[in-house]
Amino acid sequence: MSLPTRAVRSRAVGLLGALTAVVATWTVAAPAAQADDMRSRQWYLDAMKADELWKVATGKGVTVAVIDTGVDSTVSELRGKVLPGRNFYDGGEGPGRVDSEDTERHGTNMSLIIAGNGTGGGVKGIAPDATILPVKVGDFVSEGLDVLGSRGIRYAVDNGARVLNISLGRAAYEKETAEWQAAVDYAREKGALIFAASGNEGSGNQEYPAAIPGVVAVGALDTKGKTAKFSNYGSHLALSAPGVEIPGRCTENKNKYCATQGTSQATALASGTAALIWSAHPDWTANQVLRVMLETAGHNGPVPSKYIGYGSVRPAQVLLEGKGSPGDPDVNPLLAARASASPAPSAPQTSPSPENTGASGTSPATDPGTPGKTGSATGSEESGLPLWAVAASAVAVVAVLGAVVTVVVRRRASTDA
Repeated sequence: MSLPTRAVRSRAVGLLGALTAVVATWTVAAPAAQADDMRSRQWYLDAMKADELWKVATGKGVTVAVIDTGVDSTVSELRGKVLPGRNFYDGGEGPGRVDSEDTERHGTNMSLIIAGNGTGGGVKGIAPDATILPVKVGDFVSEGLDVLGSRGIRYAVDNGARVLNISLGRAAYEKETAEWQAAVDYAREKGALIFAASGNEGSGNQEYPAAIPGVVAVGALDTKGKTAKFSNYGSHLALSAPGVEIPGRCTENKNKYCATQGTSQATALASGTAALIWSAHPDWTANQVLRVMLETAGHNGPVPSKYIGYGSVRPAQVLLEGKGSPGDPDVNPLLAARASASPAPSAPQTSPSPENTGASGTSPATDPGTPGKTGSATGSEESGLPLWAVAASAVAVVAVLGAVVTVVVRRRASTDA
């Protein structure tokens, strides 16, 4: 199968289910004045006890592949942290450096959430010393994830990535699913962990590669620890993480920051959590890292839940409290649970907390039942009127009202030629 041409790709719209449309921006005058302000906006880092976690581990020594729209390594928070990577989308069969190519800012923002160092008052990642390997497989208008995405997975693990972050998705036909499955199996055999976004339709629709066996599908939580209204759900969902009011670089102006949301952001936090744990336990296998993440995930009620999986990621339970048993290094807990039709390691049951953030070292996430819909089919990345936006300026931020266009890709048969 040949790679689709750019002209053919341009006829397919909305392939990356995590990429979106509604925008609200806020700015702060100078980087020095911005530093404390930005850190306060990263509410999820406080909820996850990041400052304490970083005394134990920082993600050092772990490479995370961001299989996405590319990564702009020139932003201050990522300088010196991004490997050259590979551009399958624009570069075809050639090397195609991707470390400064990301006009969409999506892959860049996922990298910030994972490994941003906070330089210049910017975004700090949950694993600030992790290394980013950018693998570009598409943009807003793209085609051929079965080819490009699967090649991206293979490239990532062949080039040292232990964690693969795929904050994108689409519905897939049988042939495309087979392409994904083969690549996922290859990555697992190489000892890598793959995290993928469940999708932002607020429905039970399955997106790929999140629904592929062997992939850790991630849903999004709001600031109260409940399922975000846009987060897709289903029996394949494994974990959840904060995915609302996450600061990132704006699409139109990379020197400004926007409030973002989506299962993309939640997936990046889950990937960063895995990198953090792995850096503290470098001898663990991917199966062991995943097992402790499942065992320590916060959840009120039976597990797994089709809305939040085994619960919210809680690295503090592992790194600060020593909870979670790594278990058998050669058994994938999710696949084993699927094969036996029994739950994977259950999360500790605790009392509901009205103050629950869904991400703290102690509070579990709440399963709210069927979440409401936001009217967005493919998600909302840069979103309107964040709760903390007013504090960004002496003047109140005006509300932004947006609509996200539902986009569904249907592959043309001619692209398989």
